[in-house]
Amino acid sequence: MAHVQIINSSNSHLFEDLLEQTYRLRHQVFVEERGWRDLARPDGREIDQFDDEAATYLIAVDGDRVVGGQRLYPSTRPHMMSEVFSHLVQRDLPVGPDIVEVTRYFVAKERRFGRTDCMMLAAVMEYCLDEGISAMTAVVEMWWLPRWQQAGFVTRPLGLPVEIEGQDCLAVEILVREETLARVSRLAGLKGSVLRRTGLATDEAALRLSSRQS
Repeated sequence: MAHVQIINSSNSHLFEDLLEQTYRLRHQVFVEERGWRDLARPDGREIDQFDDEAATYLIAVDGDRVVGGQRLYPSTRPHMMSEVFSHLVQRDLPVGPDIVEVTRYFVAKERRFGRTDCMMLAAVMEYCLDEGISAMTAVVEMWWLPRWQQAGFVTRPLGLPVEIEGQDCLAVEILVREETLARVSRLAGLKGSVLRRTGLATDEAALRLSSRQS
Protein backbone atom coordinates (compact mmCIF):
# COMPACT_ATOMS: atom_id res chain seq x y z
CA MET A 1 0.00 0.00 0.00
CA ALA A 2 1.27 3.48 -0.82
CA HIS A 3 2.47 5.71 1.99
CA VAL A 4 4.17 9.08 2.41
CA GLN A 5 7.68 9.10 3.87
CA ILE A 6 8.92 12.23 5.63
CA ILE A 7 12.54 12.96 4.74
CA ASN A 8 14.75 15.72 6.13
CA SER A 9 18.42 16.22 6.91
CA SER A 10 18.27 13.87 9.91
CA ASN A 11 17.24 10.78 7.93
CA SER A 12 18.08 11.59 4.29
CA HIS A 13 21.03 9.16 4.42
CA LEU A 14 18.49 6.35 4.72
CA PHE A 15 16.56 7.41 1.63
CA GLU A 16 19.12 8.39 -0.99
CA ASP A 17 17.35 6.28 -3.63
CA LEU A 18 13.96 7.89 -2.94
CA LEU A 19 15.48 11.37 -3.18
CA GLU A 20 17.24 10.47 -6.42
CA GLN A 21 13.95 9.18 -7.85
CA THR A 22 12.27 12.38 -6.66
CA TYR A 23 14.73 14.69 -8.42
CA ARG A 24 14.47 12.70 -11.65
CA LEU A 25 10.67 12.53 -11.55
CA ARG A 26 10.54 16.28 -10.88
CA HIS A 27 12.65 16.81 -14.00
CA GLN A 28 10.29 14.60 -15.99
CA VAL A 29 7.18 16.42 -14.71
CA PHE A 30 8.32 20.05 -14.67
CA VAL A 31 10.81 20.13 -17.54
CA GLU A 32 9.79 17.39 -19.98
CA GLU A 33 6.00 17.47 -19.48
CA ARG A 34 5.33 21.07 -18.51
CA GLY A 35 8.14 22.71 -20.46
CA TRP A 36 9.81 24.68 -17.68
CA ARG A 37 13.07 24.82 -19.63
CA ASP A 38 14.83 27.07 -17.11
CA LEU A 39 14.86 24.09 -14.75
CA ALA A 40 16.45 21.72 -17.28
CA ARG A 41 19.71 20.02 -16.29
CA PRO A 42 21.85 17.72 -18.41
CA ASP A 43 21.89 15.06 -15.68
CA GLY A 44 18.07 14.81 -15.73
CA ARG A 45 17.74 15.81 -12.06
CA GLU A 46 15.57 18.82 -11.17
CA ILE A 47 17.25 20.32 -8.12
CA ASP A 48 17.71 23.91 -6.95
CA GLN A 49 19.13 26.05 -4.14
CA PHE A 50 16.25 25.17 -1.82
CA ASP A 51 17.05 21.45 -1.89
CA ASP A 52 19.33 21.94 1.08
CA GLU A 53 19.58 20.91 4.72
CA ALA A 54 16.52 23.00 5.66
CA ALA A 55 14.17 21.23 3.25
CA THR A 56 11.64 18.61 4.30
CA TYR A 57 10.20 16.25 1.70
CA LEU A 58 6.92 14.35 1.79
CA ILE A 59 7.47 11.53 -0.70
CA ALA A 60 4.65 9.22 -1.83
CA VAL A 61 6.00 5.70 -2.24
CA ASP A 62 4.31 2.62 -3.68
CA GLY A 63 6.48 -0.41 -3.07
CA ASP A 64 9.95 0.99 -3.77
CA ARG A 65 8.78 3.48 -6.41
CA VAL A 66 8.24 7.21 -5.92
CA VAL A 67 4.81 8.25 -7.27
CA GLY A 68 4.56 11.78 -5.88
CA GLY A 69 6.16 14.36 -3.67
CA GLN A 70 6.32 17.88 -2.31
CA ARG A 71 8.90 20.04 -0.58
CA LEU A 72 8.40 22.13 2.54
CA TYR A 73 10.74 24.95 3.46
CA PRO A 74 10.92 27.29 6.47
CA SER A 75 9.49 30.75 5.81
CA THR A 76 11.99 32.19 8.31
CA ARG A 77 14.81 31.59 5.82
CA PRO A 78 15.11 33.07 2.32
CA HIS A 79 12.70 30.92 0.33
CA MET A 80 11.23 30.74 -3.15
CA MET A 81 8.40 33.21 -2.58
CA SER A 82 10.67 35.77 -0.91
CA GLU A 83 13.57 35.41 -3.35
CA VAL A 84 12.11 34.32 -6.71
CA PHE A 85 8.40 35.23 -6.72
CA SER A 86 8.30 38.31 -4.50
CA HIS A 87 6.66 40.21 -7.39
CA LEU A 88 3.54 38.05 -6.89
CA VAL A 89 3.04 39.28 -3.32
CA GLN A 90 1.16 42.55 -2.88
CA ARG A 91 0.57 42.31 0.87
CA ASP A 92 2.68 41.31 3.85
CA LEU A 93 4.33 37.96 3.16
CA PRO A 94 3.39 35.51 5.93
CA VAL A 95 6.53 34.36 7.72
CA GLY A 96 7.22 32.78 11.08
CA PRO A 97 8.26 29.55 12.77
CA ASP A 98 4.73 28.18 12.31
CA ILE A 99 4.56 28.92 8.56
CA VAL A 100 6.17 26.86 5.80
CA GLU A 101 6.39 27.22 2.03
CA VAL A 102 5.22 24.31 -0.13
CA THR A 103 6.88 23.87 -3.52
CA ARG A 104 7.61 21.23 -6.16
CA TYR A 105 4.33 19.37 -5.69
CA PHE A 106 4.09 16.55 -8.23
CA VAL A 107 2.28 13.29 -8.86
CA ALA A 108 3.39 10.73 -11.46
CA LYS A 109 1.35 11.09 -14.64
CA GLU A 110 -0.52 7.81 -14.34
CA ARG A 111 -1.50 8.58 -10.71
CA ARG A 112 -3.01 12.04 -11.19
CA PHE A 113 -6.60 12.93 -10.35
CA GLY A 114 -6.97 9.84 -8.23
CA ARG A 115 -6.21 8.54 -4.77
CA THR A 116 -2.51 9.48 -4.84
CA ASP A 117 -3.29 13.15 -5.46
CA CYS A 118 -5.73 13.31 -2.53
CA MET A 119 -3.33 11.30 -0.37
CA MET A 120 -0.59 13.88 -0.98
CA LEU A 121 -2.93 16.71 0.01
CA ALA A 122 -3.93 14.83 3.16
CA ALA A 123 -0.28 14.11 3.98
CA VAL A 124 0.81 17.75 3.93
CA MET A 125 -2.16 18.82 6.06
CA GLU A 126 -1.51 16.01 8.55
CA TYR A 127 2.20 16.79 8.71
CA CYS A 128 1.56 20.48 9.39
CA LEU A 129 -0.94 19.69 12.14
CA ASP A 130 1.52 17.28 13.76
CA GLU A 131 4.33 19.84 13.59
CA GLY A 132 2.37 22.80 14.96
CA ILE A 133 2.33 24.63 11.62
CA SER A 134 -0.59 27.04 11.22
CA ALA A 135 -0.28 28.01 7.55
CA MET A 136 1.50 27.26 4.28
CA THR A 137 2.39 29.54 1.41
CA ALA A 138 2.64 28.52 -2.24
CA VAL A 139 2.76 29.82 -5.80
CA VAL A 140 0.23 27.87 -7.85
CA GLU A 141 -1.50 27.87 -11.21
CA MET A 142 -5.06 29.17 -11.01
CA TRP A 143 -6.53 25.78 -11.88
CA TRP A 144 -5.46 24.56 -8.44
CA LEU A 145 -8.04 26.74 -6.68
CA PRO A 146 -11.22 24.76 -7.51
CA ARG A 147 -9.42 21.51 -6.68
CA TRP A 148 -8.40 22.90 -3.30
CA GLN A 149 -11.92 24.18 -2.69
CA GLN A 150 -13.31 20.70 -3.35
CA ALA A 151 -10.78 19.27 -0.89
CA GLY A 152 -11.81 21.78 1.79
CA PHE A 153 -8.64 23.87 1.69
CA VAL A 154 -9.07 27.44 2.98
CA THR A 155 -6.86 29.83 1.01
CA ARG A 156 -6.10 33.55 0.98
CA PRO A 157 -4.59 35.26 -2.08
CA LEU A 158 -1.45 37.27 -1.44
CA GLY A 159 -1.65 39.21 -4.70
CA LEU A 160 -3.10 39.26 -8.19
CA PRO A 161 -2.53 36.54 -10.82
CA VAL A 162 0.56 36.87 -13.01
CA GLU A 163 1.33 34.84 -16.13
CA ILE A 164 4.31 32.51 -15.70
CA GLU A 165 5.34 29.97 -18.34
CA GLY A 166 2.02 30.54 -20.13
CA GLN A 167 -0.11 29.92 -17.00
CA ASP A 168 -1.85 32.42 -14.71
CA CYS A 169 -0.24 31.91 -11.30
CA LEU A 170 -1.12 33.19 -7.86
CA ALA A 171 0.68 33.49 -4.52
CA VAL A 172 -1.54 32.11 -1.76
CA GLU A 173 -1.62 31.35 1.93
CA ILE A 174 -3.24 28.03 2.94
CA LEU A 175 -4.64 27.65 6.44
CA VAL A 176 -3.91 24.41 8.29
CA ARG A 177 -7.12 23.01 9.73
CA GLU A 178 -8.33 19.74 11.25
CA GLU A 179 -11.53 20.02 9.21
CA THR A 180 -9.54 20.13 5.98
CA LEU A 181 -7.59 17.01 6.92
CA ALA A 182 -10.83 15.17 7.70
CA ARG A 183 -12.40 16.16 4.37
CA VAL A 184 -9.46 15.36 2.11
CA SER A 185 -8.85 12.08 3.97
CA ARG A 186 -12.43 11.06 3.19
CA LEU A 187 -11.91 11.95 -0.48
CA ALA A 188 -8.74 9.81 -0.51
CA GLY A 189 -10.49 6.92 1.23
CA LEU A 190 -7.94 6.98 4.05
CA LYS A 191 -8.67 5.12 7.27
CA GLY A 192 -5.70 6.50 9.20
CA SER A 193 -2.36 8.22 8.83
CA VAL A 194 -0.35 7.74 5.63
CA LEU A 195 2.78 9.36 7.06
CA ARG A 196 5.92 7.38 7.86
CA ARG A 197 8.59 8.89 10.12
CA THR A 198 11.27 6.22 9.67
CA GLY A 199 14.61 7.42 11.03
CA LEU A 200 13.29 10.71 12.44
CA ALA A 201 13.46 12.00 15.99
CA THR A 202 9.73 12.53 16.51
CA ASP A 203 9.24 13.05 20.23
CA GLU A 204 7.74 16.54 19.93
CA ALA A 205 5.62 15.67 16.90
CA ALA A 206 4.38 12.52 18.63
CA LEU A 207 3.31 14.55 21.64
CA ARG A 208 1.40 16.99 19.45
CA LEU A 209 -0.22 14.11 17.55
CA SER A 210 -1.26 12.50 20.84
CA SER A 211 -2.78 15.75 22.09
CA ARG A 212 -4.72 16.17 18.81
CA GLN A 213 -6.18 12.68 19.07
CA SER A 214 -7.07 12.83 22.78
